[in-house]
Amino acid sequence: MGPTQTVFWKLYVGVIGAVTTIAAQRLLKAGWKLVTGDEPPKPTDPDTPVSTALSWALASAIGITVTQLITQRIAARHWQKEIGTENPNAS
Repeated sequence: MGPTQTVFWKLYVGVIGAVTTIAAQRLLKAGWKLVTGDEPPKPTDPDTPVSTALSWALASAIGITVTQLITQRIAARHWQKEIGTENPNAS
């Protein structure tokens, strides 16, 4: 696999990852507001309880990580289907 395909793969996954991460953040914020009735906490706000800040951090981390995992798997499948080779990071 040449360097051109490696660069193209990184751009491909990067753009898709950025878009899906933004969408996931918006969904997470909406979900938080739906469940708690409040806006997501600002971790740097000294009035935010530590438990609330940790809950938000944990929910965000899980949501973004799952989104990135699914995005990379879908991108790898699409890459293999369209390009005909495994993605450059597969090995």
